This record gives sequence, structure tokens and C-alpha cells, in this order.
Amino acid sequence: MKTYLVGGSVRDEILGLPVTDHDHVVVGSTPEEMVRLGYRAVGKDFPVFLHPETHEQYALARTERKISRGYKGFEVYASPEVSLQEDLARRDLTINSIARDENGNIIDPFGGVADLEAGLLRHIGPAFTEDPVRVLRTARFAARFGFRIAPETLTLMSEMVHNGEVDALVPERVWQEFARGLMEHKPSRMFYALRECGALTRLMPEVDALFGVPQPPQHHPEIDTGVHVMMVIDHAAWKNYSLPVRFAALTHDLGKGTTPPEEWPRHIGHEARSVKLVRELCERIRSTNEARDLALLVARYHGDVHHSLELRPSTIAAMLQAVDAYRKPQRFEEFLQACACDFHGRPGYAEKRYPQAERLRMALSAARSVDAGAIAAELARTAQDPTRLPAAINTRVNEARIAEIKAQSAL
Repeated sequence: MKTYLVGGSVRDEILGLPVTDHDHVVVGSTPEEMVRLGYRAVGKDFPVFLHPETHEQYALARTERKISRGYKGFEVYASPEVSLQEDLARRDLTINSIARDENGNIIDPFGGVADLEAGLLRHIGPAFTEDPVRVLRTARFAARFGFRIAPETLTLMSEMVHNGEVDALVPERVWQEFARGLMEHKPSRMFYALRECGALTRLMPEVDALFGVPQPPQHHPEIDTGVHVMMVIDHAAWKNYSLPVRFAALTHDLGKGTTPPEEWPRHIGHEARSVKLVRELCERIRSTNEARDLALLVARYHGDVHHSLELRPSTIAAMLQAVDAYRKPQRFEEFLQACACDFHGRPGYAEKRYPQAERLRMALSAARSVDAGAIAAELARTAQDPTRLPAAINTRVNEARIAEIKAQSAL
């Protein structure tokens, strides 16, 4: 029985990156022996065990054989006869097929170290095409490391898309990989890679449709809507914003992809169209409710936020109510962050001030200073018709909030 450190932990160690999780492969053992040694079995689809002291994962060396479409369509074979190289050969990319033995020696049968040095994402062999998740993973690694995808690997990814393999992915896995990609250092690289192999139009056609759609150059020097959205998500990543903010940044302009060409470069009413498309996209890929809800608000109201310096206090109060800012101030802050990313995601705008966000923060602070409870109590004491009391309270509270916002604006 021999154990090896494998995969991402070895890769990241070579790259000088922090290593948080360690995965191990065990060669020459059986499930019964692992249990006798105190390891705890946790794997459902293949033999995986937790170390009795470190609780790190130890998997028995295995091979896999494709038996049906989709990322779960595999037959797994684990036995003491499976070698380390056979186990490494089933992995996706050469950079993920590097192992280190207990003495610190590197085992690299597929040239992963050289590819790390060259900044190259290269598949190990034809078995790469057996798992459609690898299309998304490879694009995600491009976003994480800034590596280029080898031409032959990109060709295989394109073939997998053409053969319909990515269409077999379950929605939850699609969302999971896109969510991980959005949280990388440069998420735009993932989307550009998926677009290059044709996967983006199959998985997120609403985003793919934005490329090539022009915007007014006086407001958008980048002109292309797809390029703009990529700059927006990269700015959100640069600011280290949350996943809901990054997803809202990705989807805020989806409606521009449905603007009739004869109306270009203007996109009147794109906000309402964006809301419809965001809702359909989130339902299809099974996004989290948190990401969906913020994306819907940003899609609908980002234009109002951009013009908030010119809005009347009553209009601002109505928007604060519509986005539920009084009950969910933290989400409102994320709402403003996503809108700011839309502003900054243009050439020459990354460092410019965005006073609209501070204007709305101060407006919310002023509006929240209104004591709604006191107003309700006062009206309850003098109410002659109790059935009209709720409407009267809402009206009086709204009037007080508008007055506070107006007073704050005058400072």
C-alpha cells in the first residue's frame, strides 16, 4: 500500500499558491484494509475514505469507463491492481495529473509541470471528451490561472459541444461551475473560452447574444455590449464582491441582446426585457434565490440608479421601497455595488467617482430615520375608520421619508 498526494494541491504547491485541501490516492489497498486501518468510508460512487486523524480524503486508485451520456455516465473500477499512472490518466488536464509521493518526489507522467511553466491547459488524452463538465472546468481554470487553452484541447471542447455533450449537463452542475468561474480572479476569461468553443451559446445564450451588439460610443467607448459585460464582471472580481453581485453584473444588460438591430445603438426599454430574461435564465440553470433576486433588481433599476442625482425625492423613496431597501439594507448595498460595477466597467472609468451610490446610501439613511412606529401610534389614536388606518399609515410614513430625503439633499 502506497499513498500519493495528487491533483490540485500538488499543482498549487508548484505554483506557489496557498494549499487548503489535500487529496490523496492509495495504490495497492482495498476497502476492507482501509477500514481496518481506521479510515472512515464516505464515498458513494467510488471508494473514498477520511484519514482517522487529519480527516483528509484518501481515494483508492481507480479507472473509469464511459457507459452513457452526461457527467455521471461512468463505470468505476477500483482494485489493488490499478496503478498510479492509470489513476492519473483518468483526470482532465495535465496540470491536474501530477502526484507527489511520501518522500516528496514528483511523479509527472503526462508533462503537467512543463505545462504549468508554459501556462498551458492541455488535456491528457481522448478520454477528456467523456465528461462534459470538463469543458466548463477548463474554461474556469483559464479564469483562475490566466493560462491559455492548447489548440488541440480547444478543438476537443468544440467537438463535445457540437456532439451535444454539454446539453446533457444537469442545471445544478451548470450553475455550480458558472458560480465558481464568476468567483475567479478574472471571470471574463471563462466566458471568452466558452464562447470560443461554442459552449456559451448552448449554456447561456442570453449572454452570448450580447457580443456584437453596439451601444452609444459617447457612453460606452468599448461599444460592444458583450465586451462591456465582461469588463463589468472583472471589475466586480477586482473589488472582491460576492457571488450575487458578480452574477447581477453578468446579467444586468441581457435585454440589449434582444434590441432590434434597426434601433441600435440605443436600447430603449432594455431593463424590462432584461428582467424577463434573467428570470428565465435563473429558472433554467437553477441559480440560488439570493443570486436571482439581486440580479432581477439590478436588471430593472440600474438605469434609475445611474440617474439618481437628477431624481426627485419622491422617486428615490419609491425606488427604495421597490428594492426593499428598508428591510434588507445589506442586499441594498450589494445592489449599489453591482450598479457601480456597471458604471466602472468601461474603458477609462475604473477609477472615476460614482457619487450616485453615496447619494442613495445617504437617502436611505435619511429615510430610515423616520419613526414609522410613532406615526402608526399617533394615527391609531385619532383614527375614526380603522379600515383606512393601514393606508393612512403608509401614506404618512412615505411623506415623512420623502421629506427627510429632501432635507438631506439640500445639505
